[in-house]
Amino acid sequence: MSASGGELSSAMPENIDDSSARSVLAEGLLELFKPCVEEIDDKVSAVRQSQVDLRQQIDSLAEDLRKVSDAQQVPVELEPYVKKLNNARRRVMLVNNIIQNAQERLGKLQQNISKETSRRKTLLQESPTGSLSK
Repeated sequence: MSASGGELSSAMPENIDDSSARSVLAEGLLELFKPCVEEIDDKVSAVRQSQVDLRQQIDSLAEDLRKVSDAQQVPVELEPYVKKLNNARRRVMLVNNIIQNAQERLGKLQQNISKETSRRKTLLQESPTGSLSK
C-alpha cells in the first residue's frame, strides 16, 4: 500500500499547494458556468424581444378596436375589451421590466466571471507553480 502511495505522490508535482488547487478548481468552475450564463443571457434577450413584439401587437389591436368602435353606427360595447387589452399591456410591461433587470444582473455576472477568469489565469501564469512543465 505504501508503494502505491509513493507512486501517487511522485506523479503529482510536490510544489502544488491547496491555494493553487483551489485556483484551478475555481477557474474550472468559472469556465463551466460561463457558457450557461451566456446561454441564459441570449434566452433572456429573446424573451425581451418577444415581450416588445407582444406589447406592440396589443397596442395595435387596441387601436384597431378603438377605430371599429368609433366607426360603428350602432355602438358596440368594446370598452371592456380595451380595458382588458390595457391591463394585458401593463402586465407585459411589468414582465418586460423584470426580464430587463434579470438581464442586467446576468450581464454583470458575466462580466464578473470574465474578470475573475482573467485574474485567475494571470495569477496562474505569474506563480512559479502555475506551470507544470518546470
